[in-house]
Amino acid sequence: MAVSLYQIAVDAHDLKGQAAFWARVLGWRVLYEALDEVVIGADEQALPGIVFLPVPEVKSRKNRLHLDLTPDDQAAEVERLLALGARRVDVGQGDDVSWVVLADPEGNEFCVLTPKRSLVD
Repeated sequence: MAVSLYQIAVDAHDLKGQAAFWARVLGWRVLYEALDEVVIGADEQALPGIVFLPVPEVKSRKNRLHLDLTPDDQAAEVERLLALGARRVDVGQGDDVSWVVLADPEGNEFCVLTPKRSLVD
């Protein structure tokens, strides 16, 4: 049986705001918008996508799952993301790591890595 990663679901308060932020981060676009979900992706046929779903509770602790981004230029990308509304956060990563931990406007952590060429380097 074959399986593919279809979409990543993200709980949110401001669905449109979160979708707009992540679409700008990834160079994607909003593909579908309703009161109870907003879907973004590179294209309607390109998997995976990200769906933002409404929840009443606020985020209360570190994410159990997060996204890792790998840009061509880490420092430039961090500055771009900060300008889009991300903020630096400390999740205990220390000062000697090669990645930068940021949070989106609703506090979901993600990492900006150094440039990568494969999943194992």
